[in-house]
Amino acid sequence: MDNIIELKNVTYEYTEEDKVYAAVKNISLDIKRGSFTVILGHNGSGKSTLAKLLNGLNKPTFGDVMVDGINTKSEEDELKVKSLVGMVFQNPDNQLIASIVEEDVAFGPENLGLEPSLIRQRVDEALKAVDMYDFKRSTPHRLSGGQKQRIAIAGIIAMEPACLVLDEPTAMLDPKGRAEIIETLIRLKEQKGITIVLITHYMEEAENADRVIVMNDGEIIADDKPKEIFKCVKKLKEVGLDVPQTTELLYELKEKGFKVNTNVISVELTAKEIAKALNLEEK
Repeated sequence: MDNIIELKNVTYEYTEEDKVYAAVKNISLDIKRGSFTVILGHNGSGKSTLAKLLNGLNKPTFGDVMVDGINTKSEEDELKVKSLVGMVFQNPDNQLIASIVEEDVAFGPENLGLEPSLIRQRVDEALKAVDMYDFKRSTPHRLSGGQKQRIAIAGIIAMEPACLVLDEPTAMLDPKGRAEIIETLIRLKEQKGITIVLITHYMEEAENADRVIVMNDGEIIADDKPKEIFKCVKKLKEVGLDVPQTTELLYELKEKGFKVNTNVISVELTAKEIAKALNLEEK
C-alpha cells in the first residue's frame, strides 16, 4: 500500500504579538492510502494545525508536505491538492450553504464543471454512502447535528477525494451523533477505499482505526495501533487525554492485582475480561 500523504521534517510557525511560535515541530509522517488514521491531542497540541497542513490550507514554514507526490507549496497545483484531500470541519453549519440537502451536496461537483448527469450520479452516491439519501429534499437546518455533519461529509466525497481529513467533526455532537459519524467513516473506508484522517480528542473514536497518533506541544509523542496506545494510560493522562472508560477500568483492576487483558477496548470484551477475572463466566 503506497502513501497518499508524506510529511518530511515539517515545522509550522506563526507570529503573535511579535513573538514566533511553533504549532508543529519537525514532524515526519506518512499516511497510507486506504488507511484510517486517528490523530489525538488536547486543545493546543497542534493537531488541528497538522490537519490543515495535510491539504495545503496551511503551508509549512520548514519542510515539505507531499500529497500523491505533489508538494502543497506548489501554487499551480493548489486546486489539485485540495481535490485529492477533502476537509470537514467541526461545525457543519459553516459548510452547509444551500436550502436543500441535494443542492448543497451538488455545490462542489458543480464547481468542478461536471456534466449535470454526472453531478446527479455523484450526489445520489454520496448521500447513499452517508446513509442520507432519504433526506435529499430536506432542509439542512431542520436536521440533527449528526445528520448535518453527514451532509457536510457527503458534499466533500461527491468531489471524489482520495483522502478525507476531518478536524474534530464530532466535537459539537451528542453521543448518538458522534457514533453516526464514526460509523460513516468506517463505511467510507471499507466500501469506497477512501483514506480517513480523523482529528479528535475523544479516545474512544480511535477504537476502529488502523493507527493512532498522539500529539502534544506540536510533536508526535506516540504512534501505534489503538490497543498499544491505550495501554499507555499514565502517559495519556499526563498530556490531558482521557482514555476510554473500559480501558481505564481494566487498567485499575490490573493495578489492584486482577488478571485481566488490558488490550481490549469494547464494552462486550471488557465485560468478559471482568467476568473471567471474577470467575463469573458460565461453565
